[in-house]
Amino acid sequence: MGLAEVRAFFAERGMEHRVLTFDVSSATVELAAKAIGCEPGRIAKTLSFLTKDGPILIVAAGYVKIDNQKYKARFGEKAKMLSPEEAVALIGHPVGGVCPFAVNPGVRIYLDASLKRYDLVYPACGSANSAIGLTLDELEAVCGRPEWVDVCKEVE
Repeated sequence: MGLAEVRAFFAERGMEHRVLTFDVSSATVELAAKAIGCEPGRIAKTLSFLTKDGPILIVAAGYVKIDNQKYKARFGEKAKMLSPEEAVALIGHPVGGVCPFAVNPGVRIYLDASLKRYDLVYPACGSANSAIGLTLDELEAVCGRPEWVDVCKEVE
């Protein structure tokens, strides 16, 4: 999967015209913020993990990282990020373009509370040079109303 599948996902919702593509990489928070012209916190990075119940995605603000104690308290196990190969196989998108849209069946999606300080955020769209601007209500809706969690901490 990738950008084409994410475009089709948004086309089904009448939103394909909002998918942004860049001539430069947006594979990291810093690169995406520069390409879009926004503060890094508005980049909704999608982190992929493997749990005993299968793969999960946690969408979080660009300025945070996983808090291992909070993660373990919420999911009952230590955080194990997916390798680049596992991300493609289990999620359906390559690292740098991992997003909560058009993912493989069975992937559970969570939104981290760190996003709540923003009215508009920019998740990737399946490639290392794409994004879409979404309000939190839109993000919730297109992700199927996932559970909100608090498993991150600010980077010091």
